[in-house]
Amino acid sequence: MRRQWWIAAAVAAVGLWFLISIEPVLMPFFVSMVLAYLGDPLADRLEVHGLSRRLAVSLVFLLLTLVIVLTLLVVVPILGRQLGQLIESLPAVLSWVQQTVVPGVQSLTGLDLSTDIDQMRKAFVDNWKETGTFAAGLLAQVSRSGLAVAAWVANLALIPVVTFYLLLDWDILVAKVRVSLPRSWEPAAVRLAGECDEVLSAFLRGQLIVMLCLGVIYAVGLTLLGVRFGLLIGLLAGLASIVPYLGVIVGISVAGVVAFFQFSDWLILLGVATVFGFGQLVESVVLQPKLLGNKIGLHPVAVIFAVLAGGQLFGFTGVLLALPVAAMVMVVLRYLHAHYKNSSLYDAGRQRTHDEESP
Repeated sequence: MRRQWWIAAAVAAVGLWFLISIEPVLMPFFVSMVLAYLGDPLADRLEVHGLSRRLAVSLVFLLLTLVIVLTLLVVVPILGRQLGQLIESLPAVLSWVQQTVVPGVQSLTGLDLSTDIDQMRKAFVDNWKETGTFAAGLLAQVSRSGLAVAAWVANLALIPVVTFYLLLDWDILVAKVRVSLPRSWEPAAVRLAGECDEVLSAFLRGQLIVMLCLGVIYAVGLTLLGVRFGLLIGLLAGLASIVPYLGVIVGISVAGVVAFFQFSDWLILLGVATVFGFGQLVESVVLQPKLLGNKIGLHPVAVIFAVLAGGQLFGFTGVLLALPVAAMVMVVLRYLHAHYKNSSLYDAGRQRTHDEESP
């Protein structure tokens, strides 16, 4: 039995090494797997209502494509425009910090920060206009590398194709994996797979909906207050809320600085705080209990570590997959911990301690 576990561990290590080795080509397949996993329950429901699998998958695929295209056409241009305006306003913000904030900090702490802020402002003013030239040069360099551009376009084009076929054969693939399991492992593996599916559903569907709702609440609230870059700040705060409390901390800090710089009124900070407080109230009372509950159970430190480790191992793809994989790892670790608590090794250790304490 011990030998089998060593073989399984060796196979897992080799598999991890192989995945790291082929990381540049994994992105379209990982994205396609996530999209297929998200779309499979809807396809199953359509099948229950009498549609064929191919027709159900075609409708789900069309819906996913429509959502992605509309997002790209509507949201991305607005975000790009606000990001450009934010970059243009940074020199004025740095000047305001130098003239207003730095003297106050200096009077309270005795630290002279004026020189550093002045150097930052001058460097930014001197270099930000060259960003367009740099971007044009970078684009020209990339365009000259025809092979790299072709590979990028091919990877992007693979996503819809792989997603469609994974959606079409998802249930078949799951059934084949289950049949291939060793018979003695199947009950535990099926139970673990069910728990992982529950956690992944809570994360991929629940957490993404929570992030989207928070982003919309923050963006709408800041826009109604008249805060510049409200959509950009709100959506970024919603995305950052994947880490507990990070979204509200980042959002209220950036929005507070932008609002105060724009209106020069302390009362606007109360409005910003109200927007983010309302978002946190909705999250804690409605969104978290309804969509997530206690299914994920990842500590904030574990979330930060998972994101950093995923980025180090697999780049941007690893960042996207870090938390789902971490959630599944937590399910496996909880199973191993329960198995250890019921094992003879744990009982032997407890019995030995009891014998040592006995006179």
